[in-house]
Amino acid sequence: MFSYILKRLLLMVPTLIGVLTVTFVVIQFVPGGPVEQVVHDLRKASEQGSVAGMTYRGNAGIDPQQIAALRVQYGFDKPPVTRYFMMLGDFARFDLGQSYFRHQSVWSLIVSKLPVSISIGVWTFLITYLVSIPLGIAKALWHGSTFDLATSIVVLIGYAIPGFVLGVALLVLFGGGSFWHVFPLRHLVSDNFSQLSLGGKIADYLWHITLPIVASVVGSFAVITMLTKHSFLDQIRRQYVLTARAKGLPERRVLFKHVFRNAMLPLVVGFPSAFIGAFFSGSLLIETLFSLDGLGLLSYESVMKRDYPVVLGTLYLFTLIGLATKLLSDLCYVWVDPRIRFGSLER
Repeated sequence: MFSYILKRLLLMVPTLIGVLTVTFVVIQFVPGGPVEQVVHDLRKASEQGSVAGMTYRGNAGIDPQQIAALRVQYGFDKPPVTRYFMMLGDFARFDLGQSYFRHQSVWSLIVSKLPVSISIGVWTFLITYLVSIPLGIAKALWHGSTFDLATSIVVLIGYAIPGFVLGVALLVLFGGGSFWHVFPLRHLVSDNFSQLSLGGKIADYLWHITLPIVASVVGSFAVITMLTKHSFLDQIRRQYVLTARAKGLPERRVLFKHVFRNAMLPLVVGFPSAFIGAFFSGSLLIETLFSLDGLGLLSYESVMKRDYPVVLGTLYLFTLIGLATKLLSDLCYVWVDPRIRFGSLER
């Protein structure tokens, strides 16, 4: 086990470097860098406006000395190769740098956005699995029944509806758009959250998070539910189940002692990836729609603003977490099924 884990950890290094290298190279050819963004902001403000201590003078533009100062400030006075190796050195020390436009370190920005992403991720993961696994087992036990058909139609309809479309509908129906103003339109908590009692804080938080979570999880039920169902059906038809039943074992014991462990193997292996994926993927539109300032929105705005330290820093962190999650998934695979050996995983 130690040898396998060490090899996987060592393989993470070239993977990380490869991802960062490709991104860094692409950035060099993307038009409209940070300096151009400042010029654009000045032009947009006014012909004689002032932004960050600099003046835009109509057709004359910005003084070349000020542009040179901007290039020094953002590090573009150095050759790309030098900047590349400086970036690798900083990331090796987990120094993600400073945002160009937010006047904060990338680490502080990520930490400030985590509560929203954690809220969406944890609730989406828990609700999806707590609903989908029992539902999938029930569908397998009553395969072909009216219940099976009806629930399949419901979960597939939910899967076919994009989360942001459902979110818009929920806002119109329950967020005060046209009908009932039952839930708030934006933010994770109310403005007076700090003044509420403990019970009031919990109620206020749940009140705000309800619509975003509903919009996030409805489309997630189908995959886990159908995977659970077909995994159970596959195990129920195996020879060892027929043998256990022939020995006179109670049906409940056959299902939950023998079938359950083997059928859950694909799902348990996917737990780490699904848990982490719920944090960092698929939340951009939900965050934008419900005005939730999380990591998805931060990454998108940083790309549009050409805030390269935030783009590279978040990509580095997400890639590192993804690689660690894949390793954890493989370890879960061996933990659930002792028949699996680390040598076979390497092949």
